[in-house]
Order: sequence, then C-alpha cells, then structure tokens
Amino acid sequence: MRYLPHTDDDISAMLGVVGLKELDDLFAAVPGNCRFGGALQLPEAMSEWALEEHVGRLACRMGVSPEYSVFLGAGSYDHYIPATVSHLLGRSEFVTSYTPYQPEMLQGTLQGIYEYQTLTARLLGMEVATASHYDGATALAEALLMAVRITKRKKVALSRAIHPHYRQVVRTYFAPTGYELLEIPYLETGLTDLARLEEIRDLAAVAVQSPNFFGCIENLQAAAEKAHSGGALLVSGFTEALAFGLLKSPGSQGADIVAGEGQSLGIPRSFGGPALGMLASRKQHMRSLPGRLVGQTKDRDGKRGFVLTLATREQHIRREKATSNICSNNSLCALAAAMYMASLGGTGIRQLAALNHDKAEYLKNALRDAGCAIRFSSPTFNEFVVGFPGGYDARYRRLLDRKIVAGLPLGAHYPELADHGLLCVTETCSREEMDRLVREVTA
Repeated sequence: MRYLPHTDDDISAMLGVVGLKELDDLFAAVPGNCRFGGALQLPEAMSEWALEEHVGRLACRMGVSPEYSVFLGAGSYDHYIPATVSHLLGRSEFVTSYTPYQPEMLQGTLQGIYEYQTLTARLLGMEVATASHYDGATALAEALLMAVRITKRKKVALSRAIHPHYRQVVRTYFAPTGYELLEIPYLETGLTDLARLEEIRDLAAVAVQSPNFFGCIENLQAAAEKAHSGGALLVSGFTEALAFGLLKSPGSQGADIVAGEGQSLGIPRSFGGPALGMLASRKQHMRSLPGRLVGQTKDRDGKRGFVLTLATREQHIRREKATSNICSNNSLCALAAAMYMASLGGTGIRQLAALNHDKAEYLKNALRDAGCAIRFSSPTFNEFVVGFPGGYDARYRRLLDRKIVAGLPLGAHYPELADHGLLCVTETCSREEMDRLVREVTA
C-alpha cells in the first residue's frame, strides 16, 4: 500500500505548476461517459491493519487461495510495517545512494546511520551503537570476538538457550582462532543454568539471549553479576528487538555488549532476508567495536554535519588492526529500522510489545486449557514451547494439511525436546486464527 502524503495545498501547488485549476482538469482528455461522477461510497475509515486484512479477504473472494495461518518465529518475525516506512525507504534519495558501494561522504546517508545509532542505543540501553552488521548471528559472533580483544582472555561461555543457528555461526567464527567455546545448559524452567559459571575460570565473556530461543525471559542482571564476578563481560543477545519495548533494556541490567537481530524493525521476512545485525556497547569499549560509527560535527562555517568517525575494517586501516573484515554497507536496512522506530515512537513500541505479549499469552493459556503441555514455566515473550495431545509431530503434519503452520518442530535442534514445537504469536495473528488452531489441535 502506497502512502501518499499530499495535502490540499500540495495538490494546488502542483496543479499551478502545470497550469491547471482543478484536479479533474488532469483528466479532461478522458471522455465524460468514461469518467466516474459523484462521490465514492466508501465505508468508515479503518486502521491500516484492519484495512489490509479487509483487502486480503476481498482478494480471497476473487479466487486467490487463502493464506496459511503461520505461528512460526524462531528468529524471523512477521510484523505490520507502517506504510510510511515503505514509502520513504523507496524514495530515490535513499535507494540510489545505497547503490554505490560505500557512499560514506553523503550527508543524507551519514545522518540516517547517525539517527539509527541513536535510536538503537536508546532501545538497548547502551551508550554507543554501530551499523553495517549483516544479521543477528554474525553480530553476536563479532561481539564475542570483541570481548576477547577487550579482556585478553581466550575462553567464552555460550548459553545453550541461544538460537541454534547463532551458536553454529559463532562456532564457525571461532574454529580457526584457537579460542575455547563452552556451552552452558538450560534448566527445566527454560532459563540458562547460571550456577555453572562458578565452575569456569578466566572467561572473556558470557553470552545469554533474552528472550531466549524458547521465548523465556532471562535474568540478565543475575547473569551480569555472575560474569563480572569472574572478570568476564556479559554479551546479551536477542532475536526479537521489539521485546525491549516491554522488557527492561539489556544495558539497564548490566550488559556490557548487546548484539542481535533487527529484522522486526520494519524489514519484511522476504523468504529469509535481508536481515539487520544490531551491535551496541558501553562507551569505554567503543574502539573495539566492529562496523561503522557516524559522529556529529560542525563544518568550518559552523553548520551541523555528519562524518564517519570510526571504521575499523581493513579497507580503512591496517589489516592487522582491523576489528572485522565482514562488516559491509548495510545502511538501507539500518535506515528502515530507524524509520520504523521513529514512526512508532517510544509509546508505540511499548504498546506494540504489550500487544505481542498479550496475544501470545492468550494462545498459550488457551492451549494449556485444551490439554496441551507448556514445556517451560518461565515468563515468555512472543514465543513458547508446547507439546500437543497425541504428539506434536503427528499433529503438526495434520495441521499443515489444514493450512496451519503450527510453529517450529524442535527435535532437530534439541533432541531432548523431540515431539515439541516452538510457537510464535505477533500482532499479525488474529484471535480467530488462534481459536482455530486450538480447535484443530483438540479435534
């Protein structure tokens, strides 16, 4: 849906440029019997979400196959994107400036990254954020390498409740380095077993994801205390950035570095990409950050301007001093996230996060009441692990035949959770879809 922000004054000005008085004059060449006369009989105004759903129903009546009801998250989330974001992001000033490889002198591009950094730092509760990270998995790996550089230690502890794909990427990054990777198990509550940290010495970093892969909300403050007591840094990961509209930010709970995925912030799923890696830290660690850092300055005339303050890849500095050689110009995705956060504002993000939480709780409680087993007792956001009566895997295949994607089967990633699934609910899931899932599960 295109967002057309033309006011009556805008339209009058444009008509004046082409020498016309009325908008109808534009269509004077069209015969009168081919033009619609009178006012359109439109229903009352709807919200953007309701209007999209209404148009979707109309499309189904015209022979378009009904869409699947999808309860799948696991690191990639379906959210409504305001029409303002799609419209503004498609403007030629932004799209064409992204096309050259590194337009690092364009003031518009630099200001867009600067605004993204500011909004990201506020959302995550950190002091400084950089741009140009591919996705959440590589951002987490970069954060752990950053912790190794800062502490001069060569051992990292990784929660097993972190997204399994993220852990695999970290293992790939660390494989040629000689650094040691340790995995911390999770408890029956679905939370990381932080007590295991007392048995490990000389850690560079402790990595914990919150909300974790199971949707459970970790105690980051306790994790920070455990990490700091041993001289390690706490690296807080995430896959759902919108959670921090409702939860305390990682920075406010003692995290030293925060790394995760920003796809939820105005970037469509698009069959798996693109993604947006987000990375932020305390100011004292700024020079160890990978990626690009844009700063605000003044030119010789005293006018405000923006400049690439820090760029720590081998194209800018000597290779042996580079902090990363994978960070690239991801500014269009960062700009989308900045537009999304600015469009919603702090209040909007908080309300949207609460809506996501409440909808997921509605489905969780409905499934529990219907006889399903909710695997973990900890509070969750957006996602939860469930077992279906008669077995999850068998029900999953049956539901798929009924055009319901009932989450992600977990057996391939966690053998101990075979016959369980990870279900996700966002604001795009209607109550009717959730009630239908419950009915089909218990039928």
